[in-house]
Amino acid sequence: MVGIKSDGSETIIIDGLDPINDEVLQLNTIMPANEYPYCKLVCKMKDDVNRTPAYINSWRIFYDQAAEAAIDPISHFKFYSDTLMQGDTLRIELAYRNIGNGDMDSLLIHTWIKNASGEIVAHQYRKQKPLLENDVIIDTFDIATMNLLGQCFLFVEINPINNTTGVYDQLEISHDNNSGDIPFFVKRDNENPLLDVTFDGVHILNGDLVSARPEVRITLRDDSKFKAINDTTMFRVRIKAEGDNDYSNVNFSDINNQLEFIPAQLPDNSAEVIYRPELADGAYNLLIYANDASRNKSGDNGYKIDFTVVNKSTITQMMNWPNPFSDKTHFVFTLTGSSLPDYLKIQIMTITGKLVREIDMSELGPIHIGRNITDYAWDGRDDFGDQLANGVYLYRVITRINGESIENRESGADKYFKKNFGKMYLM
Repeated sequence: MVGIKSDGSETIIIDGLDPINDEVLQLNTIMPANEYPYCKLVCKMKDDVNRTPAYINSWRIFYDQAAEAAIDPISHFKFYSDTLMQGDTLRIELAYRNIGNGDMDSLLIHTWIKNASGEIVAHQYRKQKPLLENDVIIDTFDIATMNLLGQCFLFVEINPINNTTGVYDQLEISHDNNSGDIPFFVKRDNENPLLDVTFDGVHILNGDLVSARPEVRITLRDDSKFKAINDTTMFRVRIKAEGDNDYSNVNFSDINNQLEFIPAQLPDNSAEVIYRPELADGAYNLLIYANDASRNKSGDNGYKIDFTVVNKSTITQMMNWPNPFSDKTHFVFTLTGSSLPDYLKIQIMTITGKLVREIDMSELGPIHIGRNITDYAWDGRDDFGDQLANGVYLYRVITRINGESIENRESGADKYFKKNFGKMYLM
């Protein structure tokens, strides 16, 4: 009797069996299956007298047939998509069937992926429930594709060779129907993210005045639902002051904590960087580069904006626009400094000095350091809601910070005011 190992090498285990002996041999005691998964019987006979050797009339081996596991896509197979965006999850359902005459213990599953470069990645071993005779197991695969790109293959093998024993995990008749591969394609995200920058909640124009301590909110939004913008390395903030030869980097690691990062939370793939500098008087240029998790840039040249800072709290003369007006007019002015007024009131009166309308700061809507056009529009009615007559009206603005009047800032509007009174025309 010859034992055969997995590598095909043969060893004689028992030599010289007595053909007349009716003894039953228990092979598992003399030839361990983990060491010798296969065996064969060899019979050599001779007749030294008559030179006519006998022939074997019958040769009987008693055994229990092994189980036989097979991948069975005909019974059940679901492939949710063979083309995925990078970062999406590969989802597959696959059936395994026991087509033999015996039960199998907990079924070992081996999966791995071959990437577009032909490298074997993502090895995984896991156990399924026992595969009983004539039973079917439905297996589910959820595999991340974050580190995959291009044409890939998923390989599945059931009852593989056990790394500990070096032989197949369980005894079965054949291993030919235990493996298969499934091709799939992973696409790269090529869409550019959208970058948005505001100063104290406002989109400024090039050269605008801003607060000496602005809150610059940098928002980067990406269409990808799988690869989150969650790393500070995706942003680069640089600033140059008037007179500087080059830009200076603003780092997230700075001890003054000027930069705050708010990572994206999928599926809303939108991240924010909040920049809170304290700036001296002068002109500045801000330069921002940003890219998404797939390294797509928000723009080839970044976002660039010029702005000016004046630390002293001032206000320009408040113009009404349009002027003349018939149904409504807004108010236009510029604030400097780093603090908003705590008191602001517009007084409108007739040319004889009769006060007809007072507009408080709370009515004007949100205002900010820099150029302002009020959301509020005066409709030409007095404090009682009555329509005023056509004609010329005078108005003035009273402002205070910490109880002190805000200094007037020179502007082109000064020529339209006399002793801080302006004129508006209601038609």
